[in-house]
Amino acid sequence: MPSIGICRVFLVNRLASRMFSSKPTYEDAVHKLNLLQSNKSTIEQIRKDIRIGQKCTNLEDMKNYLQRTGVTLPMLDQLSVIHVAGTKGKGSTSAMCESILRTHGFRTGFYSSPHLVEVRERIRLDGITLTRSQFAEHFCQVYNALYNTQSFEGDMPKYFAFLTVLAFNVFLKEKVDVAIVEVGIGGIVDYTNILRKVPVVGITALGLDHTSILGHTLPEIAAAKAGIMKRGCEAYTVTQPTEAMDVLRTVASNTECSLNVVPDFDTYKFQNGCKLSIPLQAYQMNASLAIQLSHAWMRIAKQNTSYIIQKQVNGNCMTKYIESNVIENGEPVLVNTLTKETVLGLKECKWPGRYHIIKSDYAQFYLDGAHTKESMEICAQWFIENNRYQAKVLIFSATGDRDAEVLLKPLKDIDFETVFIVIPTAYKEVTKSSDNYSSMEHRELLSRCKNHAITWKNINKKSNIVVLQCVSDALLNVKNNSPNKSVLITGSLHLVGAALSIIDPNLSKG
Repeated sequence: MPSIGICRVFLVNRLASRMFSSKPTYEDAVHKLNLLQSNKSTIEQIRKDIRIGQKCTNLEDMKNYLQRTGVTLPMLDQLSVIHVAGTKGKGSTSAMCESILRTHGFRTGFYSSPHLVEVRERIRLDGITLTRSQFAEHFCQVYNALYNTQSFEGDMPKYFAFLTVLAFNVFLKEKVDVAIVEVGIGGIVDYTNILRKVPVVGITALGLDHTSILGHTLPEIAAAKAGIMKRGCEAYTVTQPTEAMDVLRTVASNTECSLNVVPDFDTYKFQNGCKLSIPLQAYQMNASLAIQLSHAWMRIAKQNTSYIIQKQVNGNCMTKYIESNVIENGEPVLVNTLTKETVLGLKECKWPGRYHIIKSDYAQFYLDGAHTKESMEICAQWFIENNRYQAKVLIFSATGDRDAEVLLKPLKDIDFETVFIVIPTAYKEVTKSSDNYSSMEHRELLSRCKNHAITWKNINKKSNIVVLQCVSDALLNVKNNSPNKSVLITGSLHLVGAALSIIDPNLSKG
């Protein structure tokens, strides 16, 4: 007679076999995905395990999840990847890198987080977000494979882990030439670090963020981020604080990979000039890193004939040769003169929600997902230099373990007429089929907002402070009571995404 445990697994698998038996909808997929979100107790346990030195099983778990979907590590080794970690700017750096490579004619995959309006934004092919039907189809295949191979009830990857498995499956099936993969949190134990063979690695500007997980000092955080370096890879970074750079150099030496610091953006020679859409030093620094990452990958790809692009032109096979940096004395020589393709890739790159300006009929919105001290300082400078109206409004929210006081201080000298502290959801009612559903309890989110309001009052006693339960209430208040204002929306990418889902749901403006 079979054991109760075996019968239970059999029952779970029978139920699973009927999951998505009909053609799944996008809403079905999002609902299933949201059920995989970690609850507060799970997140706290992860943090506790890391703090006390408990062994983290993320990479072992990821190997298991991939294998259950038919992807072995040797198969994953065939995916050519540019892996990007960092505290600030890793999203925009990755986006510019992808745009450059696509402009050079490569078939690209792009995996990033978080999303702004819809979760499908996280996985892109050739610069285009998966359609709803594409996402649902790929999701169904991966979900059923995992659900049908559970060893026990609930043996499923959590939200970010699932999306990582999904992205790798999509990129392998679609046979991309190169995948640009942005790290989720940290690096060394991030789910994306299951990648074993990575030719090119990038590390953006480092600062204090996710301190309850990564550590409370810059060297600790640098060590976590440097964990994506692989033996023999080429690593590139921007100028870092000395204590962070020392750690990066030590890890690179121990890993036996090169570490290269990219040049200032204004040292490049451009064909026909290059004016970036965002004229900020931080953005220019990210652009320089993207240039070096993409050209390093193209040089390495050129050495492997399987990555030389063969194109049919008038019936004839034409080979597209790649202009990139070179190797001298075993070390890469950084690119300094850029081709028209690279310049075009930089110019045409769109990365919504970061230094993003949208004009509406009742206000001019300035959206930036700044969520660290350093990025908020840049955000404040950007807003001051670009805001159109004298009257100013702030819509703010901070998520996770971030210190609201640290984020709000750079904004304290801006003369905001009204400050809205909001729960970072578009509307009060959020269902489990919503792309921006959160497993956190509403009362806890509201309590956090009230604490942030007290923090702002202690920093700046002039502003009128309003706590609201969703972004739409704040926007309605602005429209009805404060038209023709400059409205800064910042503190969280989740907040910016909620605002964009109302102001510009198709991400077509700005």
